Parts: sequence; structure tokens; C-alpha cells
Amino acid sequence: MASTTRHKVFVSFHERDRKYRQFFARNMGSDFVDRSVKPGDIDPKLKVDTTRTKIRDDFIAEATVTVVLIGICTWQRKHVDWEIGSSLRKTQKNPRCGLIGILLPTHPNYRTRKYQPSLIPPRLADNADPDCAYADIYKWPDPWHTDSVRGWIHQAFERRYVNIPDNSRRSFRKNRTGPCEMGWID
Repeated sequence: MASTTRHKVFVSFHERDRKYRQFFARNMGSDFVDRSVKPGDIDPKLKVDTTRTKIRDDFIAEATVTVVLIGICTWQRKHVDWEIGSSLRKTQKNPRCGLIGILLPTHPNYRTRKYQPSLIPPRLADNADPDCAYADIYKWPDPWHTDSVRGWIHQAFERRYVNIPDNSRRSFRKNRTGPCEMGWID
């Protein structure tokens, strides 16, 4: 049964998947408080450490769950890696967030039984590994079921104090090269 608790949710995604992020926000409605970064919120000229701090303290602050929308290119993005890493970090100012991933219909593993960890943001894959069990990865509901997604978010919220996240991976210094940057995918 889904929770009626409103959670403060940070949504991490690749820009090419913005329409799914907008659909998510619109269809979750008042069920969650959106803490996501929007275009123009962060100056791209800022230093890496300043950007990471700004993400953590200005956007992920007060969030209780991070939802990663996983499209075909999401695994390559440094900002997605930084957002996941910041979400898993417990600081004096902010508690750690629960974590889930949602495979989008554009992801190559969407129609398969299992996903390839190499096509998932690495830090998310580390935490979805059964040995860690901090995060879960689901498939985008088709048709959409707000109650299911609300339940996933609430489970992640509850799991954040039961399991210990794996945040040992080195942060991306730059975007990974792959099919999106090579021009193989429109």
C-alpha cells in the first residue's frame, strides 16, 4: 500500500529526458515537493567543487529521496553522478536521501527482464547491487500509476536508515564518452 506522506524529492536526469521529468512532476502533483535543478539555476562556469556544494546545499538540501530517471545517456553525465553522490552523503546540514532509479522507455533495457549495470549511472548501480541493497531500480510505469511510484519513493525513504549506501566510487571529473556524445543517438 502506498504512503500518504509527502516527500521532498530531488529528480536527477539527463537533459534529453526532460519530457519524462516534466511528466513525472506533473503527474505526481502534490504528492511530492520538487527540489530539482532547473535550466539556468547553476552557472556552468563555476568550479567543480562550488557546483557540487551548490547542488547539495541549494537543491538536494531538505530532500528525502532522489529519483534518477534513467535514459540511454544518463550513465555518462557527471552532474547525475554528482547529484547521486551528494544525495548519499550525510552532512551536518542535510540528512542522506533515499535513492531509486526509474528506467525510461528510451533506455535499451526497458523491455528486458534485467538491466545492464554498465548502462546505469555507476554510483546508482553500486547501490542497487544486492550486496548493498540501498537503492532499487524500477521501470517507468506504462500505463502510469502514481500510487506505485509513490510507494517506491516511500520505500526508498524508509530504507535510507536501514541500509548503508556505497558512495566509495570516485566522482566523475567530466562526462563519460558514449553513444550520445559520439553522435550515434539523436
